[in-house]
Amino acid sequence: MSKNVDALIIGAGVIGACTAYELSKLGYKTLSVDKLPQAGYGSTSSSCAIIRTYYSTTDSCALAYEGWHYWRNWSDYIGNAVNPSELIEYHNTGCLVAKTELNGMLEKACSVMDEIACPYEHVSAGEMADFLPGVDTRRFFPAKLIDDPDFGEPTGGEINGAVFFPCGGYVNDPMLSAQNVQAAAEQQGAKFRFNAEVSKILRENNRVAGVELSDGTVIKAPVVINVAGPHSSVINRLAGVSDNMLMSTRALRHEVAHVDAPASLNSAKRMITSDSDVQVYTRPSSGNGMLIGSEDPECDEREWVDDPDHFNLEFSAQWKTLVMRLAQRLPELGIPDTAKGVVALYDVSEDWMPIYDKSDLPGFFMACGTSGNQYKNAPVAGKIMATLVQAEDVGQNHDTDPVQFKLNNANYTLSLDCYSRNRKINAESSFSVIG
Repeated sequence: MSKNVDALIIGAGVIGACTAYELSKLGYKTLSVDKLPQAGYGSTSSSCAIIRTYYSTTDSCALAYEGWHYWRNWSDYIGNAVNPSELIEYHNTGCLVAKTELNGMLEKACSVMDEIACPYEHVSAGEMADFLPGVDTRRFFPAKLIDDPDFGEPTGGEINGAVFFPCGGYVNDPMLSAQNVQAAAEQQGAKFRFNAEVSKILRENNRVAGVELSDGTVIKAPVVINVAGPHSSVINRLAGVSDNMLMSTRALRHEVAHVDAPASLNSAKRMITSDSDVQVYTRPSSGNGMLIGSEDPECDEREWVDDPDHFNLEFSAQWKTLVMRLAQRLPELGIPDTAKGVVALYDVSEDWMPIYDKSDLPGFFMACGTSGNQYKNAPVAGKIMATLVQAEDVGQNHDTDPVQFKLNNANYTLSLDCYSRNRKINAESSFSVIG
């Protein structure tokens, strides 16, 4: 059986759904296929869904600030496609980020915030208790494994305070966010097909021609977009485009711990934190819970996964390590006996920056390397991908004449070659989940 569409999108996570939405609004007849049973069921559902504006580079900060406006005004972005009672909830708690040597005391980040007119507030070490009651401001860097005899021992002095970014928070249900966007895309005419695994990328006349599914269904399309999350490298290999890319992506196993917050962190004192001194980040969750994630210190072994369909779903010693690292900063934090949280895969590139780009195969596009730090940018990433598809349709060669993308809220123009598959590794990156 053969079907024809203008653009086929592989993956119905939050970025894939946003891409379908934006293309549909431009009049493209789209079909999204996903091997899983629902939109957002894969790595999107495992996202901490943190919305923040601080990154390592100017382009990334501007993109994130633009994205924040969409989450803050989610119902405006979605329109009337979803009953208000079925919309996600965005909690604008703000983000408290420790000043450390690793992030250059946030001097560049604050300079970028000035450039893009994004507000922030300096917080001294003495004032941090106003944001995090019970905080211990001593330095513990570098992060250590818990079997290190010096684990938990202060290393001298105290951290140099923090910066509070009021434009930031989290989404209560990341999977639902993808389903909200799916509904909006369907209202524009987009189609979605689940439990549908791509087995072949089709070519005709030296360009992409569609896909074949594992059940034998052939779907013809002059545009195919790889938004397959941790499976993106598998899809790129099917398309035969991997060998001609300077950047690549790979699946990385990550654990996120879920614990009860200290009693001192009542509802009025719960916010996003990022602390590259103890090298963990946190996010409030339902009830009095909190999530704890790793900022990927050098002492931690990274577990790369070549087959994203088969990896260890059990918690490891990493779970307790995350909790105990945070307990250095918040001594009242309890250490539970039972591990709870999420074990999932991230899709990351060599410099932890995404690839939003075309490929050497005409008509084949990629939104890859997005896990861990691009959830917050999903609505804008969808617009970026739609803009790249449009540019090729009118004959613009993005490789030699980079597409310029105007951010309406951040008052900034991105040259989209910053997300090229053939860029050099960005030395300004944190080379971690921070991006």
